Amino acid sequence: MKSKLFVVFVCAMIAGVFAGCKTVAPPSNSYGRYEIECAGIGTQGSTLVRIWVWGNERDITLETLKRYAVHGVIFKGYAAGGNGCTAQRPMATSPALEQERANYFTPFFETDKLYNRYATEVGGTMDRVRVGNEYKIGSVISVSKDMLRRDLETAGIIRGLSTGF
Repeated sequence: MKSKLFVVFVCAMIAGVFAGCKTVAPPSNSYGRYEIECAGIGTQGSTLVRIWVWGNERDITLETLKRYAVHGVIFKGYAAGGNGCTAQRPMATSPALEQERANYFTPFFETDKLYNRYATEVGGTMDRVRVGNEYKIGSVISVSKDMLRRDLETAGIIRGLSTGF
């Protein structure tokens, strides 16, 4: 009787270990699941980022990738990587800025799609990976960081780099 109970216990422990080894996508945030990483040094005033978005293959378009790239530069930042990249902190100092300034960011990202001014795809860099029953789609996007920062400062969304301490 004790040996049967021991075998059941060992099998349950092994099953628990294997259940914990699943590949898990990054947690969702209010904007959606995505990753942003440095992809290289862009031209003066711009940065190259690789953006990965999880979801339905038909729902993720180039416009979606551009929107998430600009969103990531403003609200997430990215770590240093290869290709001469340096880490970039997010332009927004407060994580709640998007909700606080919804009257600015809703037209910026949704209705007027102003983010298109700041993002362009680097040709031929679209990747698609199946992860479980969804897709992880990515591309290298060039984001005009200097122009984006200047416009956000002019609109009073973020503080300028030249403001006092």
